[in-house]
Amino acid sequence: MNTSRHIRHSLVEALQQGVCLLDVLSDHDYIENLPAVFSASIGGHFRHCLEHFEPLVEPEATVIDYDARARDVRVESDRGYALERTRALLEACRALPPASMARKVHTRCKVSYLSDSSPLVISTLGREAMYAVVHAIHHYALISVMCHLLDIPLPEGFGVAPSTAKHQQDLAEQGVPVA
Repeated sequence: MNTSRHIRHSLVEALQQGVCLLDVLSDHDYIENLPAVFSASIGGHFRHCLEHFEPLVEPEATVIDYDARARDVRVESDRGYALERTRALLEACRALPPASMARKVHTRCKVSYLSDSSPLVISTLGREAMYAVVHAIHHYALISVMCHLLDIPLPEGFGVAPSTAKHQQDLAEQGVPVA
């Protein structure tokens, strides 16, 4: 599989994991604030993830501004709507032409606590897609902890980075116990 197709496939995989998550949650569990995890909700984390995928499917976008996300409260408060948005993003990612991964974009993001500036840097859509995927996996890991606190079983491997899953598989093949 060439690099561009591989990156596009990873977008699809990450969003499919999101669909699987939303399918096992109740509406109540999706919006419940959990004091043990900074009073956050699964819905809040999930909305945050989706907002990093959205600019990737905007064909005319030349700047991806991570500071200017929509922060659509409906996505974090309405599981059905979040599922609808996720499925739409999934289809849009499937339709991305592989060549689009090489498209140059500029990205902006506040990275300093001391400065109000948000540097603008040159990137590619493929690089930003990779970022969206690893960012989602990071939040999926947090969501996994939240689901554990709520006694919600998740699909095997949810929130586990592909490199970690591969490492665990390699250890298991060598007969090394995996914690």
